[in-house]
Amino acid sequence: MPALPDTQLRVMNALLRRGDPAAAVALVRPGALPAARRLAIYRNNMVQSLVAALAAVYPVTERLVGSAFFRQAAKACIGVHPSHSGDLHDFGVDFPAFLRAWTPAAALPYLPDVAALEWAVHRAYHEAELPALALARLAEVPPSAQAGLRLALQPSVRFVSSPYPVLRIWQANQAGADDTVTVSLDEGGVRLLVLQQALEIVFVPLDPAEDRWLRTLADGAGLGQASACAFDLDPAFDLASTLGRHLALGLFTELQS
Repeated sequence: MPALPDTQLRVMNALLRRGDPAAAVALVRPGALPAARRLAIYRNNMVQSLVAALAAVYPVTERLVGSAFFRQAAKACIGVHPSHSGDLHDFGVDFPAFLRAWTPAAALPYLPDVAALEWAVHRAYHEAELPALALARLAEVPPSAQAGLRLALQPSVRFVSSPYPVLRIWQANQAGADDTVTVSLDEGGVRLLVLQQALEIVFVPLDPAEDRWLRTLADGAGLGQASACAFDLDPAFDLASTLGRHLALGLFTELQS
């Protein structure tokens, strides 16, 4: 009898149609149905469950391309990027990148970015919301120490950028949206902060310097370094106004020196 990891690998390879399925068939106990048939039933159930999980996360993407095209894409993605977690909430992170490389989607260059926005919404919604940093705590820090401060962001924060109007596309494809509204790809791109507040998703448009500043903070840099990056991009970057805006939004949760 093979070790458990080898057994799992043989079965997973058979379910994903990798290599010779006979290695997994040999592990199946005799039953009313042939072993290969039983594995095929299990494979079908697994694929259908994962396709449904992707459809739940990417409803706008599915609506844009239709159910048949989406299922084809989902099945192809599952073969390349199978689930690696027992939590279905974690499954689907690779779908936007898969769409960028998948030839049948090449004629829809905006589609991967719409999917990236949907994944950001999905992950933001399922994150905890922590108490916001009080302005008084920041005011207590001596000016000489402020440049080295690191500002922790809410766990739900996600960043999305695209040369296409993906937020408008997403909004136009929500339940109850006006079906007569059309979105032109010529409307231009977006930089967005995606945040969950009280189980509602908030979208905050960002200018380039503000986006650079927040991403640098999210990467763990200090306030001085993040601000320098923003000033390099835009010498007119208004640090005080931007900091105040995001403090009021409840974006920051704690100070780390």
